[in-house]
Amino acid sequence: MTIESPQSFVVREECQKAASQNGFRRILGEENGWAAFGSTTAHGVIHLAASGPQGAWLLALDHPGVIQELSLPAVIVSGPGRARFAFGTLGALYAVLHRVYELGVSLPDAPLQEFERRIAGLSRATEAQRLVVQRIGQDVFRERLMDYWQGRCPLTGISDSALLRASHIIPWADCESDAERLDVHNGLLLSALWDAAFDRALVTFDDQGRPEFSPSLSGQARGELRWNSPISLTDEHRRRLARHRERVGGLSYDTGP
Repeated sequence: MTIESPQSFVVREECQKAASQNGFRRILGEENGWAAFGSTTAHGVIHLAASGPQGAWLLALDHPGVIQELSLPAVIVSGPGRARFAFGTLGALYAVLHRVYELGVSLPDAPLQEFERRIAGLSRATEAQRLVVQRIGQDVFRERLMDYWQGRCPLTGISDSALLRASHIIPWADCESDAERLDVHNGLLLSALWDAAFDRALVTFDDQGRPEFSPSLSGQARGELRWNSPISLTDEHRRRLARHRERVGGLSYDTGP
């Protein structure tokens, strides 16, 4: 696979357009046919290129967390970043770039840095001040969970923002640090009824993301907790859910839809 070097006018314009429309508006330069772009909100630098006339569009990434969560097959081609990917159409590239941005603003430690910027200069000396700081942290956590889970409950598919809740796996008060509190892998974006059950340890999830219910949950309530598909989990989610399952006890497995 041969990279266009230097980029043609058309390729340069398309790369800039693709980057800008997906949150990477900082133009960082071009080298060996790869154009580099950054963002003021998303972590990591992206590089875009084309493999020649009528060829593939190429994306190089340097953020290890984004690369891991994308789970895309990398291509063997020389270039910048930790991994490089090829797309047959601009539409396919745009779809992935949108996800790259969502992950770039939500994966650790982007939410923590945003939280620290928002609370700079605020005191935590009194209970009222601590509550203000906590509310800011919870707002940041919800915003980044909305990005990470693409604005919908992964169990039910509900995307009405007013019906979605940012559910901590390890509760805010039990976290050992702000980094843990703001880590999107310590959260699930659940619809209100699922959030209420999860928060009170009436339901949890196994390592495949399938619900498990506490025996204290009534049959009527269990019947109302309908779901469409299991939650796609990372190892970091699973590690924290193992602690959550300890709170539930006497689990009853649900075979699902």
